[in-house]
Amino acid sequence: MKIQNSVVFVTGGNRGLGKSLVEQALARGASKVYAAARDPKTITNPDVVPVALDITDPESVTAAARLAGDVTVLVNNAAIAIGAEFLGSSVDDVRREFETNFYGPLHVTRAFAPLLVRNGGHLLNIHSALSWLAISGSYSASKAALWSMTNSLRLELQPQGVGVTGLHVAYVDTEMAAHITGPKTSPAEVARQAFDGIETGAAEILADDVSRSVKAGLAADLTALYPQLAGA
Repeated sequence: MKIQNSVVFVTGGNRGLGKSLVEQALARGASKVYAAARDPKTITNPDVVPVALDITDPESVTAAARLAGDVTVLVNNAAIAIGAEFLGSSVDDVRREFETNFYGPLHVTRAFAPLLVRNGGHLLNIHSALSWLAISGSYSASKAALWSMTNSLRLELQPQGVGVTGLHVAYVDTEMAAHITGPKTSPAEVARQAFDGIETGAAEILADDVSRSVKAGLAADLTALYPQLAGA
């Protein structure tokens, strides 16, 4: 899959990583880039097509898919991070994270999949290192569910000629991670790796050392990821 002359659709394309994904697609010669956000007025790049999209609203998703029938690369990037605790937070907060981080990409993918099949396209889902590390409550759980869904979608879409890539990254230097004092990867670097992965047909992209370390820890004893459990 080549980004040059492709038609790219990015959810959450108005800021943070999504904005960098849009810019990277343009830099690689995409013929058209749709940047989607709840408020399309927040998308100021004159070289993109702004799209009003609430990924938690099926009618909004259907309207976006109807508008962007020429899409060949779909990027599910939009997400929220509440970090609700399963015992200490309201169930409504847990549900909000799943509605955006899991059901949102599901709505979008179901609406756009026929277009990707017809146009010979590719799907990219933005996961997180926290897909594999349950230290952020329902955010981690919602991203773990998205990772599992991506694996299932890969099996469903492969026979129809659509490639599926999942990208894992820890902290990205955006507004969402402004409270984090540790190392962060620039959104431009993550976007570069994302489109490199699409073009090489990678099933998974581990965009930083943290993601690589956490994935390696999945094969070890549970205490490798959760040292506080040692001796429990």
